[in-house]
Amino acid sequence: MSAARTGRWWTVAGVVIVLYSFFPLLWMISLAFKPPSDIVSGSPQFWPTSWTLDNFAQIFSQPLFTRALINSVGIALIATALSVVIAMFAAYAIARLEFPGKKVLLSLALAIAMFPQAALVGPLFDMWRGLAIYDTWIGLIIPYLTFALPLSIWTLSAFFRQIPWEMEHAAQVDGATPWQAFRKVVVPLAAPGVFTTAILTFFFCWNDFLFAISLTSTNSARTVPAALAFFQGASYFESPVPYIMAASVVVTIPVVILVLIFQRRIVAGLTSGAVKG
Repeated sequence: MSAARTGRWWTVAGVVIVLYSFFPLLWMISLAFKPPSDIVSGSPQFWPTSWTLDNFAQIFSQPLFTRALINSVGIALIATALSVVIAMFAAYAIARLEFPGKKVLLSLALAIAMFPQAALVGPLFDMWRGLAIYDTWIGLIIPYLTFALPLSIWTLSAFFRQIPWEMEHAAQVDGATPWQAFRKVVVPLAAPGVFTTAILTFFFCWNDFLFAISLTSTNSARTVPAALAFFQGASYFESPVPYIMAASVVVTIPVVILVLIFQRRIVAGLTSGAVKG
């Protein structure tokens, strides 16, 4: 088979994969703009018979969604910031210092990241109630850090290992303190890795459902993925699907736009971290 024909087949395969990946998103958008009558129609259609924004107006009029949206943004941002800051210092120490058990520590960190979350929900539920942090922001931030930190440390340590020691030494020779050399030389050079780690951590916190549904009971800390399970129609006989899809569009589209805008930096960060280490 010629190279040109092979390239065409790869192009066709890529288009099919993209369409397959985008179909659930298009279906979600279609349902979000459909009136509730279209959902129970005897002749369903992919596109709405009449486009409406009432579903979005309905969800933003409910404290259940608006409060959950605030919780999601706040919890995800705080957990991401803490995870990136702590991971930077831990990864720098692992990459630069020699101490017994360093490889074992990295292996344990990766093992924690792969530990099943469902196994921790029961113990955390009892512990959090005893510590009076059940149904609070910190009650969700701590589990998110537990699972986000190991992967963040593993990823950032690969970036820090790529940065030559000589650059830090040169900064210190010029009069910089170790902290200044770290802040003004090492961190900017590892910016792609830091950015990638922050994005992955934010997505993990933003999309989590298990902890959010298990460790909350009211709107005070419940995030959007958990709040969607409590959506109801305007009446007992009305389907809540359009409202759930409208809320899903609100929380999904910004994430998609974020990825599209920063996709080059994300890819650069992932590939750079995989070159060495």
